[in-house]
Amino acid sequence: MADNSHLHNSQLEESEPALTGPEAVERLYSRPLTAILIILGGLVALVLALVLSVSFGVMDIKFLTVWEAIFHFNPDIKGHQVIRELRLPRVLGCMLVGSAFAVAGAIMQGMTRNPLADSGLLGLNSGAGFALALCFALAPGISYSYIILFSFLGAAVSTIIVVALGASVRGGLTPMRMVLAGVTLSALLTALSEGVALYFRIGQELAFWYAGGVAGIRWEQLKMMFPWVGAALIAAMVLSRSITMLSLGEEVSKGLGLRTGPVKLAGVIIVIMLAGSAVSVAGAVSFIGLLVPHVARKLVGVDYKWIIPTSAVLGALLVVLADLAARMVRPPFETPIGTMIALIGVPFFLYLANKERREL
Repeated sequence: MADNSHLHNSQLEESEPALTGPEAVERLYSRPLTAILIILGGLVALVLALVLSVSFGVMDIKFLTVWEAIFHFNPDIKGHQVIRELRLPRVLGCMLVGSAFAVAGAIMQGMTRNPLADSGLLGLNSGAGFALALCFALAPGISYSYIILFSFLGAAVSTIIVVALGASVRGGLTPMRMVLAGVTLSALLTALSEGVALYFRIGQELAFWYAGGVAGIRWEQLKMMFPWVGAALIAAMVLSRSITMLSLGEEVSKGLGLRTGPVKLAGVIIVIMLAGSAVSVAGAVSFIGLLVPHVARKLVGVDYKWIIPTSAVLGALLVVLADLAARMVRPPFETPIGTMIALIGVPFFLYLANKERREL
Protein backbone atom coordinates (compact mmCIF):
# COMPACT_ATOMS: atom_id res chain seq x y z
CA MET A 1 0.00 0.00 0.00
CA ALA A 2 2.85 2.30 0.79
CA ASP A 3 4.17 2.02 -2.78
CA ASN A 4 0.72 2.79 -4.17
CA SER A 5 0.41 5.77 -1.86
CA HIS A 6 3.76 7.21 -2.99
CA LEU A 7 2.67 6.78 -6.59
CA HIS A 8 -0.57 8.62 -5.93
CA ASN A 9 1.31 11.35 -4.08
CA SER A 10 3.70 11.99 -6.97
CA GLN A 11 0.88 11.96 -9.49
CA LEU A 12 -1.09 14.38 -7.39
CA GLU A 13 1.81 16.77 -6.84
CA GLU A 14 3.22 16.72 -10.38
CA SER A 15 0.11 16.68 -12.54
CA GLU A 16 -2.54 18.47 -10.46
CA PRO A 17 -0.80 21.04 -8.22
CA ALA A 18 -3.75 23.42 -8.15
CA LEU A 19 -6.45 20.98 -7.03
CA THR A 20 -8.24 21.52 -3.75
CA GLY A 21 -8.78 18.68 -1.28
CA PRO A 22 -12.15 17.37 -2.56
CA GLU A 23 -11.10 17.73 -6.20
CA ALA A 24 -7.83 15.91 -5.55
CA VAL A 25 -9.60 13.02 -3.87
CA GLU A 26 -11.98 12.68 -6.81
CA ARG A 27 -8.97 12.23 -9.14
CA LEU A 28 -7.63 9.24 -7.18
CA TYR A 29 -7.72 5.81 -8.74
CA SER A 30 -11.07 4.21 -7.92
CA ARG A 31 -13.68 1.96 -9.49
CA PRO A 32 -17.07 3.31 -8.41
CA LEU A 33 -19.09 1.12 -10.79
CA THR A 34 -17.21 -1.98 -9.65
CA ALA A 35 -17.72 -0.94 -6.04
CA ILE A 36 -21.47 -0.54 -6.51
CA LEU A 37 -21.75 -3.94 -8.19
CA ILE A 38 -19.68 -5.60 -5.45
CA ILE A 39 -21.74 -3.98 -2.70
CA LEU A 40 -25.05 -4.98 -4.31
CA GLY A 41 -23.80 -8.49 -5.10
CA GLY A 42 -22.39 -8.78 -1.59
CA LEU A 43 -25.73 -7.82 -0.08
CA VAL A 44 -27.52 -10.47 -2.14
CA ALA A 45 -24.91 -13.06 -1.11
CA LEU A 46 -25.28 -11.90 2.50
CA VAL A 47 -29.04 -12.47 2.43
CA LEU A 48 -28.51 -15.98 1.04
CA ALA A 49 -25.83 -16.66 3.65
CA LEU A 50 -28.17 -15.48 6.41
CA VAL A 51 -30.88 -17.86 5.23
CA LEU A 52 -28.41 -20.77 5.15
CA SER A 53 -26.98 -19.85 8.54
CA VAL A 54 -30.43 -19.73 10.14
CA SER A 55 -31.50 -23.00 8.49
CA PHE A 56 -28.48 -25.20 9.20
CA GLY A 57 -26.97 -26.24 12.51
CA VAL A 58 -27.32 -28.95 15.11
CA MET A 59 -30.99 -29.03 14.14
CA ASP A 60 -31.62 -28.45 10.43
CA ILE A 61 -34.72 -26.36 9.77
CA LYS A 62 -36.64 -26.05 6.50
CA PHE A 63 -36.76 -22.68 4.80
CA LEU A 64 -40.56 -22.58 5.09
CA THR A 65 -40.22 -22.93 8.86
CA VAL A 66 -37.69 -20.08 8.89
CA TRP A 67 -40.14 -17.88 6.96
CA GLU A 68 -43.00 -18.71 9.31
CA ALA A 69 -40.84 -18.13 12.40
CA ILE A 70 -39.92 -14.64 11.19
CA PHE A 71 -43.31 -13.49 9.90
CA HIS A 72 -45.79 -15.77 11.71
CA PHE A 73 -44.07 -16.60 14.98
CA ASN A 74 -45.65 -19.33 17.11
CA PRO A 75 -43.99 -19.71 20.54
CA ASP A 76 -45.40 -23.23 20.90
CA ILE A 77 -43.31 -24.55 17.99
CA LYS A 78 -39.78 -25.54 18.98
CA GLY A 79 -38.29 -24.66 15.58
CA HIS A 80 -39.73 -21.15 15.81
CA GLN A 81 -38.21 -20.69 19.26
CA VAL A 82 -34.78 -21.84 18.06
CA ILE A 83 -34.89 -19.43 15.13
CA ARG A 84 -36.21 -16.41 17.02
CA GLU A 85 -34.24 -16.70 20.25
CA LEU A 86 -30.98 -18.33 19.13
CA ARG A 87 -30.19 -18.25 15.44
CA LEU A 88 -31.57 -14.87 14.34
CA PRO A 89 -29.69 -12.82 16.95
CA ARG A 90 -26.61 -14.93 16.26
CA VAL A 91 -26.48 -14.32 12.51
CA LEU A 92 -27.38 -10.64 12.89
CA GLY A 93 -24.60 -10.38 15.46
CA CYS A 94 -22.23 -11.97 12.93
CA MET A 95 -23.11 -9.22 10.46
CA LEU A 96 -22.44 -6.45 12.96
CA VAL A 97 -19.21 -8.02 14.22
CA GLY A 98 -17.86 -8.57 10.70
CA SER A 99 -18.71 -5.06 9.55
CA ALA A 100 -17.29 -3.51 12.73
CA PHE A 101 -13.93 -5.30 12.59
CA ALA A 102 -13.55 -4.79 8.82
CA VAL A 103 -14.31 -1.07 8.85
CA ALA A 104 -12.11 -0.55 11.93
CA GLY A 105 -9.23 -2.18 10.05
CA ALA A 106 -9.88 -0.10 6.93
CA ILE A 107 -9.82 3.14 8.92
CA MET A 108 -6.64 2.15 10.77
CA GLN A 109 -4.86 1.19 7.54
CA GLY A 110 -5.92 4.42 5.86
CA MET A 111 -4.96 6.74 8.72
CA THR A 112 -1.61 5.11 9.50
CA ARG A 113 -0.71 4.02 5.94
CA ASN A 114 0.10 0.73 7.62
CA PRO A 115 -0.89 -2.35 5.57
CA LEU A 116 -0.60 -4.51 8.71
CA ALA A 117 -3.01 -2.46 10.82
CA ASP A 118 -5.76 -4.50 12.46
CA SER A 119 -7.54 -4.12 15.78
CA GLY A 120 -6.32 -7.57 16.86
CA LEU A 121 -2.70 -7.14 15.79
CA LEU A 122 -2.44 -3.67 17.34
CA GLY A 123 -3.72 -4.69 20.76
CA LEU A 124 -7.24 -3.23 20.76
CA ASN A 125 -8.92 -6.62 21.04
CA SER A 126 -6.70 -7.78 23.90
CA GLY A 127 -7.18 -4.45 25.67
CA ALA A 128 -10.94 -4.82 25.47
CA GLY A 129 -10.61 -8.47 26.54
CA PHE A 130 -8.55 -7.53 29.61
CA ALA A 131 -11.19 -4.98 30.58
CA LEU A 132 -13.82 -7.72 30.28
CA ALA A 133 -11.73 -10.01 32.52
CA LEU A 134 -11.63 -7.31 35.18
CA CYS A 135 -15.39 -6.80 34.84
CA PHE A 136 -16.14 -10.49 35.37
CA ALA A 137 -13.68 -10.74 38.26
CA LEU A 138 -14.51 -7.58 40.18
CA ALA A 139 -18.14 -6.98 39.23
CA PRO A 140 -19.88 -10.31 38.47
CA GLY A 141 -23.35 -9.85 37.07
CA ILE A 142 -22.53 -6.44 35.63
CA SER A 143 -25.00 -5.24 33.01
CA TYR A 144 -24.13 -5.47 29.33
CA SER A 145 -24.20 -1.68 28.90
CA TYR A 146 -21.29 -1.39 31.33
CA ILE A 147 -19.47 -4.26 29.63
CA ILE A 148 -19.52 -2.30 26.36
CA LEU A 149 -18.26 0.85 28.08
CA PHE A 150 -15.39 -1.01 29.74
CA SER A 151 -14.56 -2.62 26.40
CA PHE A 152 -14.27 0.86 24.90
CA LEU A 153 -12.01 1.92 27.76
CA GLY A 154 -9.76 -1.13 27.41
CA ALA A 155 -9.45 -0.62 23.65
CA ALA A 156 -8.65 3.09 24.12
CA VAL A 157 -5.93 2.49 26.71
CA SER A 158 -4.28 -0.23 24.61
CA THR A 159 -4.30 2.08 21.57
CA ILE A 160 -2.50 4.81 23.51
CA ILE A 161 0.09 2.33 24.81
CA VAL A 162 0.78 0.84 21.36
CA VAL A 163 1.27 4.26 19.77
CA ALA A 164 3.52 5.37 22.66
CA LEU A 165 5.63 2.19 22.47
CA GLY A 166 6.00 2.34 18.71
CA ALA A 167 6.92 6.03 18.70
CA SER A 168 9.37 5.82 21.60
CA VAL A 169 12.19 4.21 19.62
CA ARG A 170 14.57 5.91 17.25
CA GLY A 171 13.17 6.25 13.75
CA GLY A 172 9.56 6.83 14.75
CA LEU A 173 6.38 4.84 14.32
CA THR A 174 6.94 2.60 11.28
CA PRO A 175 4.30 0.02 10.27
CA MET A 176 6.32 -2.97 11.50
CA ARG A 177 7.21 -1.28 14.80
CA MET A 178 3.55 -0.56 15.41
CA VAL A 179 2.71 -4.22 14.77
CA LEU A 180 5.52 -5.42 17.03
CA ALA A 181 4.32 -3.10 19.79
CA GLY A 182 0.76 -4.36 19.30
CA VAL A 183 1.76 -8.02 19.36
CA THR A 184 3.86 -7.47 22.49
CA LEU A 185 1.05 -5.67 24.29
CA SER A 186 -1.46 -8.31 23.16
CA ALA A 187 0.72 -11.07 24.63
CA LEU A 188 1.04 -9.18 27.92
CA LEU A 189 -2.66 -8.39 28.25
CA THR A 190 -3.65 -11.94 27.29
CA ALA A 191 -1.34 -13.29 29.98
CA LEU A 192 -2.77 -10.86 32.53
CA SER A 193 -6.31 -11.84 31.53
CA GLU A 194 -5.49 -15.50 32.03
CA GLY A 195 -3.93 -14.70 35.40
CA VAL A 196 -7.09 -12.88 36.46
CA ALA A 197 -9.17 -15.83 35.23
CA LEU A 198 -7.13 -18.30 37.29
CA TYR A 199 -7.04 -16.20 40.44
CA PHE A 200 -10.76 -15.40 40.44
CA ARG A 201 -11.78 -18.76 38.90
CA ILE A 202 -13.64 -17.24 35.98
CA GLY A 203 -11.89 -19.20 33.23
CA GLN A 204 -15.12 -20.71 31.96
CA GLU A 205 -16.75 -17.29 31.60
CA LEU A 206 -13.75 -15.92 29.69
CA ALA A 207 -13.14 -18.98 27.50
CA PHE A 208 -15.77 -17.71 25.06
CA TRP A 209 -13.99 -14.39 24.57
CA TYR A 210 -10.55 -16.01 24.30
CA ALA A 211 -11.57 -18.24 21.41
CA GLY A 212 -13.85 -15.80 19.67
CA GLY A 213 -17.42 -16.85 18.99
CA VAL A 214 -20.95 -15.65 18.49
CA ALA A 215 -22.95 -18.48 20.05
CA GLY A 216 -23.85 -16.39 23.08
CA ILE A 217 -25.28 -13.38 21.23
CA ARG A 218 -28.85 -12.60 22.24
CA TRP A 219 -31.29 -9.79 21.48
CA GLU A 220 -30.19 -7.86 24.58
CA GLN A 221 -26.62 -7.63 23.28
CA LEU A 222 -27.79 -6.63 19.82
CA LYS A 223 -29.98 -3.85 21.18
CA MET A 224 -27.02 -2.42 23.06
CA MET A 225 -24.46 -3.00 20.30
CA PHE A 226 -26.41 -1.82 17.26
CA PRO A 227 -26.56 1.94 18.10
CA TRP A 228 -22.80 2.07 18.72
CA VAL A 229 -21.86 0.16 15.58
CA GLY A 230 -24.47 1.90 13.45
CA ALA A 231 -23.34 5.37 14.58
CA ALA A 232 -19.67 4.46 14.06
CA LEU A 233 -20.31 3.12 10.53
CA ILE A 234 -22.17 6.30 9.57
CA ALA A 235 -19.39 8.43 11.05
CA ALA A 236 -16.83 6.39 9.11
CA MET A 237 -18.64 7.17 5.86
CA VAL A 238 -18.76 10.86 6.75
CA LEU A 239 -15.03 10.77 7.45
CA SER A 240 -14.16 8.66 4.40
CA ARG A 241 -12.94 11.54 2.20
CA SER A 242 -10.63 12.77 4.93
CA ILE A 243 -9.27 9.25 5.49
CA THR A 244 -8.51 9.02 1.77
CA MET A 245 -6.53 12.24 2.02
CA LEU A 246 -4.67 10.93 5.08
CA SER A 247 -3.76 7.78 3.16
CA LEU A 248 -1.79 10.00 0.77
CA GLY A 249 0.58 10.98 3.57
CA GLU A 250 0.78 13.62 6.28
CA GLU A 251 2.42 16.33 4.19
CA VAL A 252 0.20 15.85 1.17
CA SER A 253 -2.99 15.84 3.24
CA LYS A 254 -1.95 19.04 5.03
CA GLY A 255 -1.10 20.58 1.67
CA LEU A 256 -4.64 19.76 0.53
CA GLY A 257 -6.01 21.73 3.49
CA LEU A 258 -6.88 18.84 5.79
CA ARG A 259 -6.75 19.39 9.54
CA THR A 260 -5.10 16.08 10.33
CA GLY A 261 -5.29 16.27 14.13
CA PRO A 262 -9.10 16.36 14.48
CA VAL A 263 -9.49 13.77 11.70
CA LYS A 264 -7.11 11.34 13.41
CA LEU A 265 -8.85 11.83 16.74
CA ALA A 266 -12.27 11.18 15.15
CA GLY A 267 -10.89 8.14 13.37
CA VAL A 268 -9.46 6.69 16.59
CA ILE A 269 -12.78 7.20 18.38
CA ILE A 270 -14.63 5.43 15.57
CA VAL A 271 -12.17 2.51 15.65
CA ILE A 272 -12.51 2.19 19.43
CA MET A 273 -16.32 2.18 19.15
CA LEU A 274 -16.26 -0.50 16.45
CA ALA A 275 -13.60 -2.76 17.95
CA GLY A 276 -14.88 -2.37 21.52
CA SER A 277 -18.44 -3.24 20.53
CA ALA A 278 -17.39 -6.25 18.47
CA VAL A 279 -15.08 -7.67 21.15
CA SER A 280 -17.75 -7.26 23.82
CA VAL A 281 -20.04 -9.74 22.03
CA ALA A 282 -17.73 -11.95 19.94
CA GLY A 283 -14.41 -11.90 21.74
CA ALA A 284 -10.95 -11.56 20.26
CA VAL A 285 -11.51 -12.34 16.57
CA SER A 286 -8.42 -11.18 14.70
CA PHE A 287 -7.50 -10.82 11.01
CA ILE A 288 -10.92 -9.62 9.79
CA GLY A 289 -9.69 -6.03 9.81
CA LEU A 290 -6.44 -7.07 8.15
CA LEU A 291 -7.82 -9.24 5.37
CA VAL A 292 -11.06 -7.59 4.27
CA PRO A 293 -9.81 -4.00 3.65
CA HIS A 294 -6.97 -5.35 1.48
CA VAL A 295 -9.44 -7.30 -0.64
CA ALA A 296 -11.73 -4.27 -0.86
CA ARG A 297 -8.84 -2.00 -1.88
CA LYS A 298 -7.77 -4.41 -4.61
CA LEU A 299 -11.31 -4.55 -5.96
CA VAL A 300 -12.50 -0.92 -5.77
CA GLY A 301 -9.36 1.23 -5.70
CA VAL A 302 -7.94 3.60 -3.10
CA ASP A 303 -10.91 5.89 -2.41
CA TYR A 304 -12.23 5.18 1.09
CA LYS A 305 -15.67 6.39 0.07
CA TRP A 306 -15.91 2.97 -1.60
CA ILE A 307 -13.46 0.97 0.53
CA ILE A 308 -15.46 1.48 3.75
CA PRO A 309 -18.91 0.27 2.54
CA THR A 310 -17.29 -2.54 0.56
CA SER A 311 -15.36 -3.63 3.66
CA ALA A 312 -18.54 -3.49 5.75
CA VAL A 313 -20.42 -5.80 3.36
CA LEU A 314 -17.53 -8.22 2.79
CA GLY A 315 -16.69 -8.31 6.50
CA ALA A 316 -20.28 -9.18 7.39
CA LEU A 317 -20.36 -11.89 4.71
CA LEU A 318 -17.03 -13.36 5.88
CA VAL A 319 -18.11 -13.73 9.51
CA VAL A 320 -21.55 -15.15 8.63
CA LEU A 321 -19.94 -17.79 6.40
CA ALA A 322 -17.20 -18.48 8.96
CA ASP A 323 -19.82 -19.04 11.66
CA LEU A 324 -21.77 -21.36 9.37
CA ALA A 325 -18.60 -23.31 8.59
CA ALA A 326 -17.70 -23.44 12.29
CA ARG A 327 -21.02 -25.16 13.02
CA MET A 328 -20.75 -27.60 10.12
CA VAL A 329 -17.12 -28.77 10.55
CA ARG A 330 -17.79 -31.28 13.34
CA PRO A 331 -21.42 -31.19 14.45
CA PRO A 332 -22.82 -31.11 17.07
CA PHE A 333 -19.67 -29.39 18.40
CA GLU A 334 -18.72 -25.87 17.33
CA THR A 335 -15.33 -24.60 16.22
CA PRO A 336 -14.66 -20.98 17.30
CA ILE A 337 -14.99 -18.59 14.38
CA GLY A 338 -11.69 -17.02 15.42
CA THR A 339 -10.03 -20.29 14.46
CA MET A 340 -11.83 -20.49 11.13
CA ILE A 341 -10.85 -16.95 10.15
CA ALA A 342 -7.27 -17.43 11.37
CA LEU A 343 -6.86 -20.27 8.85
CA ILE A 344 -7.11 -17.59 6.17
CA GLY A 345 -5.74 -14.64 8.09
CA VAL A 346 -2.43 -16.09 9.32
CA PRO A 347 -1.03 -16.96 5.84
CA PHE A 348 -2.21 -13.58 4.58
CA PHE A 349 -0.49 -11.79 7.47
CA LEU A 350 2.76 -13.69 6.84
CA TYR A 351 2.61 -12.67 3.19
CA LEU A 352 2.16 -8.99 4.08
CA ALA A 353 4.80 -9.12 6.82
CA ASN A 354 7.27 -10.56 4.33
CA LYS A 355 6.60 -7.62 2.00
CA GLU A 356 7.18 -5.15 4.86
CA ARG A 357 10.27 -6.84 6.38
CA ARG A 358 12.59 -3.99 5.25
CA GLU A 359 10.82 -1.67 7.70
CA LEU A 360 12.33 -3.53 10.68
